[in-house]
Amino acid sequence: MELRGNWNYPTPIRFGAGRISELAGLCAELNIKRPLLVTDRGLAEMPMTVKILKQLQDAGLSAALFCDMRPNPIGRDVDAGVAAYHAGGHDGVISLGGGSALDVGKAIALMSGQDRPLWDFEDVGDNYLRVNVAGVAPSIAIPTTAGTGSEVGRASLIIDDVAHRKVIIFHPAMLPQRVLADPELTTGLPAHLTAATGVDALVHNIEAFCSPFYHPLAQGVALEGMKLVHDFLPRAYHNGQDIEARAQMLSASLMGATAFQKGLGGVHALAHPIGAVFDTHHGLANAILLPYVLVRNREAIVERLSSAARYIGLADSSFDGFLSWVLDLRQSLNIPHTLAEINIPLDQADAIGAMAKNDPSDGGNPVQLTAADYADIYRAAVAGAL
Repeated sequence: MELRGNWNYPTPIRFGAGRISELAGLCAELNIKRPLLVTDRGLAEMPMTVKILKQLQDAGLSAALFCDMRPNPIGRDVDAGVAAYHAGGHDGVISLGGGSALDVGKAIALMSGQDRPLWDFEDVGDNYLRVNVAGVAPSIAIPTTAGTGSEVGRASLIIDDVAHRKVIIFHPAMLPQRVLADPELTTGLPAHLTAATGVDALVHNIEAFCSPFYHPLAQGVALEGMKLVHDFLPRAYHNGQDIEARAQMLSASLMGATAFQKGLGGVHALAHPIGAVFDTHHGLANAILLPYVLVRNREAIVERLSSAARYIGLADSSFDGFLSWVLDLRQSLNIPHTLAEINIPLDQADAIGAMAKNDPSDGGNPVQLTAADYADIYRAAVAGAL
């Protein structure tokens, strides 16, 4: 079976190995003639990025590169990108990279035509109605990791470094108009990032599946996303050139981000402030926190995870069987078992707990947690006490 297709869910996606060659054509579809290619500093000088820029230039497009961003981007990174967009007279954004680069690119596209500050569009209440939709630039997203699924998201996670909090900037028009999902672009991802981003995709699917809200479409997508991670993440980790495994993990990532419109939960509610305060890799924080939140939510998710275990094909189709699989998977991927192993201190438990309770992801957790509950989960994750 050829792993290739043109999909329109939730936005037009061109999926398959080698399809990066179609980028100039996608620009033409959106009438983009002067694209700003947004990526991170690590990717900026890699051969794939140089090749993409040349492809655009050979097609007669006046492309320029912006890469001045942090691994966990802050508001000033977006401001710098918007300034570069206007200085170059650009008419569209191409975002290339992992979640951070894609989030910055989408935020630049949003802010290119706004007269309000970025934080005015935080995903609270009806703030999204403040957006001048006509001012949002057309955008194309090209993922190089299989984790966040930001390429099919309507939001960006940007850190307010003054308040030390991760802010969700949201508007439906932030959903890229085209996605180019080429698994060949993920083959160079190092094993440790393949692991962290891959478990991030798993967390998205699990939390969406366990969210208490009614959304059977997302439920089905999340279930298959979990199975793809079960079947293909170990293969992608052990052999980065396994194009089938890379393609299936890229699909799992797309699926997780599509499914979590149903809701996220306590893993993300904790990972967001941990990332904002300690500058941790988002996928790694999610991967470490996952079993501790599953145990805390156990009473509400026993039946759901038992059904997931059966579908995935686990020998033990119980909650404990599912939890054991998660723990074994993390160990096989060399994911740390505790937050202490990535230098997260115990003494910030209460502060992080309060921030987690105020995070939008808290609303999708299958049981209601208090700030004190989140602080307890944080302490357990630091100590490794399941």
